[in-house]
Amino acid sequence: MLEQLRALHGQAVDELARLEKPVELESWRVCYLGKKSRLTQVLRGIASLPLDERRQIGAQANRIKVDLELRLQEKQDSLREALLSTSLRTQGLDVTLPGRPIATGRLHPVTQILEEICHIFEGMGFQVIEGPDVEWDYYNFEALNIPQEHPARDMFATFWIDTERGGKSRLLRTHTSPMQIRLMEQERPPIRAIVPGRTYRYEATDATHESMFYQVEGLAVDRHITLGDLKGTLLDFCHCLFGAERNVRFRCDYFPFVEPGVEVAVECVACAGAGCRLCGYTGWIEVLGAGMVHPDVLRRVDIDPELYSGFAFGLGVERVPMLRYGIDDIRLFYGNDLRFLRQF
Repeated sequence: MLEQLRALHGQAVDELARLEKPVELESWRVCYLGKKSRLTQVLRGIASLPLDERRQIGAQANRIKVDLELRLQEKQDSLREALLSTSLRTQGLDVTLPGRPIATGRLHPVTQILEEICHIFEGMGFQVIEGPDVEWDYYNFEALNIPQEHPARDMFATFWIDTERGGKSRLLRTHTSPMQIRLMEQERPPIRAIVPGRTYRYEATDATHESMFYQVEGLAVDRHITLGDLKGTLLDFCHCLFGAERNVRFRCDYFPFVEPGVEVAVECVACAGAGCRLCGYTGWIEVLGAGMVHPDVLRRVDIDPELYSGFAFGLGVERVPMLRYGIDDIRLFYGNDLRFLRQF
């Protein structure tokens, strides 16, 4: 059996030396080192030998197995190096070729405008705070002078989350105005803050409406605040954002939580006031709803309207880049079309 092992070892070494392709090494391994190899068959026959011969032949067989495994590893390494050398000689590498450009990330256009709006109001002394997307009916409607069955609720196509629980119900906020109440509950005047965030309306989408959009709510409460302060603040904001040459229009409007209420519109950049699809052929695009905080809203948060007054406003964020860049469809912002997003 020792002669068989020596002959098997010599044959395996000779065959291994003649191999020139990596794929041939696997066949050689199966033949000489696999579970059904000739060496394994010899080792299985050792059990029938006397104890002294078993030790001698077993030790020799193990030495042969270790030697063949080392030779196989060396052969694999040598063939791999030879293949690499051949590839380098035949293919070559042009180190003067420019590298592949790395794509850089960028902020979404809505995020860019949000940061710009916040920066403008921070320069006016407003602090930036955030509120929850899921809101209670009380903060979204009741505390803002919109009780149950109030016709103004028809203005807000609401996503309700659950039914009433102990007289309360939850919803996806329809505007960022609920933070007016939360802020005035926590702080005493003077108050000056803006609230950027997502809002939700269950309504059909078109060129100027989406079911999810961004708003920036603003609130200022202090002694002797007037409608003139509101107009001056928003006029300065519009000129900072759209340019000093842009015409701004203030008109009366109705919101339950302000009195009086105003609508702020900016001249359409796409048609310069002539009328187009973007502005509904009016020449103007509404960007802000605003007004003086209703006295009942102040009373509800224990602020005396005889001593304090304030103004509030809400800005639709997506309409700002639409005006600035002449974009005629709000749905482009959330269509995930990189051809559109890469322009900003």
